[in-house]
Amino acid sequence: MSIKKIIAVASAKGGVGKSTITAALASHLSKSLKIGILDADIYGPNQHILFNLINSKPDITNVDGKKVFLPVMAKNIKLSSMGFILDEDKAAVWRGPMLSGAIRQLMQSTLWGDLDILFIDMPPGTGDAYLTVVSEIKPDHALLVTTPSKLSTQDTLKSFSTFSKLNTNILGFIENNIFRQNKKYEYTDFLERNIPFIGGLNYNDDIYEFNFDIENIEIELIASTLLNKLKL
Repeated sequence: MSIKKIIAVASAKGGVGKSTITAALASHLSKSLKIGILDADIYGPNQHILFNLINSKPDITNVDGKKVFLPVMAKNIKLSSMGFILDEDKAAVWRGPMLSGAIRQLMQSTLWGDLDILFIDMPPGTGDAYLTVVSEIKPDHALLVTTPSKLSTQDTLKSFSTFSKLNTNILGFIENNIFRQNKKYEYTDFLERNIPFIGGLNYNDDIYEFNFDIENIEIELIASTLLNKLKL
């Protein structure tokens, strides 16, 4: 198994469209690259919903006497998520060690094969999940997502601070303008910290409805900038 780049997509703020942007980027990049998504949001997994795979379950195989999950395929994208394991109406009521163990198992017990990029869809907040992902999965980079609002940017800066303390490189941030805001937001706090602007995505009906097959010039530009930074 070889994974060239692992990218954690994060925002300490919930509801900014981080999971949707992860899915949209993965869908675009999967046309030419081998892409996987690890849904690290154990309490509120979304990737199985975004790709309309709510009733899917991962197949299990044996490798060297050990049972492993085969990732669920969303077209060309390999997915691993607690959403495939827990019943849809069940909640994961777990403390920190169980949360960390679930993330660890999803990563280590999934037969990823060879990937160019594995995206990790991070949960909101900056708690145990961040420590587990950084210490055990060791992402090469982090990518931040925010909406153009002070509440969102201030929370997203907490993700920046956490990744910085854990010595994870920050590729930059993506603006997700889900509220159709017309006034340009300056992102002074980001620029003062030398967090690069990767690109912006305006509200789009197709993406809102999880139709990731459409051509979207903003997603294409973000993907192109990302690949240039990754040198892929």
